[in-house]
Amino acid sequence: MQLDLDWEFVADTVMGGVSQGRVTRETVDGRDAARLTGQVSLDNDGGFIQMAADLDPYGRPVDLSAYSGLTFDAFGNGESYELRLRTADLTRPWQSYRMSFTAPPRWTRVTAPFAELDAHRTDAPFDPARVRRLGILAVGRAFAADVAITGLALLTTKP
Repeated sequence: MQLDLDWEFVADTVMGGVSQGRVTRETVDGRDAARLTGQVSLDNDGGFIQMAADLDPYGRPVDLSAYSGLTFDAFGNGESYELRLRTADLTRPWQSYRMSFTAPPRWTRVTAPFAELDAHRTDAPFDPARVRRLGILAVGRAFAADVAITGLALLTTKP
């Protein structure tokens, strides 16, 4: 099942950081994509830019328990990025379920099985029946970010 999300830009400036960037919808190497570009800075305790979207337009949890994960195609500048999911069980902005991926300068398929997501700063197990938000982040080091994604879909490998 394809997902078409309304991406928004979020940066460390919400916490005093100075990273800059933007999210655009554009054609990248012949494919319509959402693209995150910018400069990640560690100044002022910063260190991230992201494109993020609620799965439900009203921010309510979405039941993805019939699916085993997500897949998408990524194109970028050869840097490492993170996919992060948030569920209704998480109460702090730094909590998430995450997976790193590399975005090479050619369209490449990324598969993110829910069972392989790493819980970050939470003891709550990942509950696919309560997914609220998805993010693609450039994070953790100073660098020029450029990552595009398209073909975001749910994996239907569960019986």
